[in-house]
Amino acid sequence: MTARESLTARVWYLVQCKASQDERAEINLVNQGYTCFRPTHRRERVLQGRRRITRESLFPGYLFIQLGSDESWSPLRSTRGVLRIVSFGGKPLPVDDALIAQLYEHDSGAPVEVRFACGERVRINEGPFVELEAIFLAMEGEQRVVLLMTLLQREQRISMPLVGISKR
Repeated sequence: MTARESLTARVWYLVQCKASQDERAEINLVNQGYTCFRPTHRRERVLQGRRRITRESLFPGYLFIQLGSDESWSPLRSTRGVLRIVSFGGKPLPVDDALIAQLYEHDSGAPVEVRFACGERVRINEGPFVELEAIFLAMEGEQRVVLLMTLLQREQRISMPLVGISKR
């Protein structure tokens, strides 16, 4: 690595956003040409009376930005949605590349692609029936499944989120 390359090495930093404006801050920073990363996760919510899987910030109010040592920090201060760069003792604290790599690995925006065959045994991973086994019957929309379980010596049909089950 040359002296010039080490001066312009790009480092990740943590940006604190204004309340509920992390998505807005990310859009505005990307529009200015910055490289940003806002880790997200899937969450099932009831919106307008329907259950939906939404993507939410893993760290609400924060996002990561990659900056070179020769880049100006001043545009960040006036960017809509940005509050400040997280710093200690007045110096911005760099975030380890390995942490960013791990967050990228777990931040899959792709929908769950697990498909099951009718009659296949599955394991329930969340909810009141966690750790129990059931039989897959059918898909109920794109994100829900119908399972057959034996409860109190009777077979019962239950509906639950697709993300809450896995192959046995």
